[in-house]
Amino acid sequence: MLIGISPLLSPELLAVLCRMGHGDEIVFADAHFPGESLGPQVIRADGLRIDALLAGVAPLFALDQYVERPLAMMEAVEGDVLDASVEARYLDSIRSAHPDALDPERMERFAFYERAKKAYAVVMTGETAKYGNIILKKGVTPCS
Repeated sequence: MLIGISPLLSPELLAVLCRMGHGDEIVFADAHFPGESLGPQVIRADGLRIDALLAGVAPLFALDQYVERPLAMMEAVEGDVLDASVEARYLDSIRSAHPDALDPERMERFAFYERAKKAYAVVMTGETAKYGNIILKKGVTPCS
């Protein structure tokens, strides 16, 4: 256990967050996401909800300030409806450390998968919300 770091964050996840560079992306994926078949390294966080993980990660993670939207989520497939509470939960967790964070960019499903293939890592969670995946782009960690 470490002081000030959420016990939900595994040593593997902390190591990945540390090793990521400016512009690298990490996917926090719902339990249905095809993370294992996409190619990047996968970290298991089974049973954990994404908003809880984001609350632990946000104070440790600089969002990229050089892009318009350092957050991205899937848009609904035609005929589906997004549950607005999912994005709201995620943003509440992120904005606790980044109050000026903009709403996420919404991406078509297969475009999201292609972007996820290039991510530094995918964190497979126990999140069951439909369209519950989010990408975070890392910024420059401030020296203070």
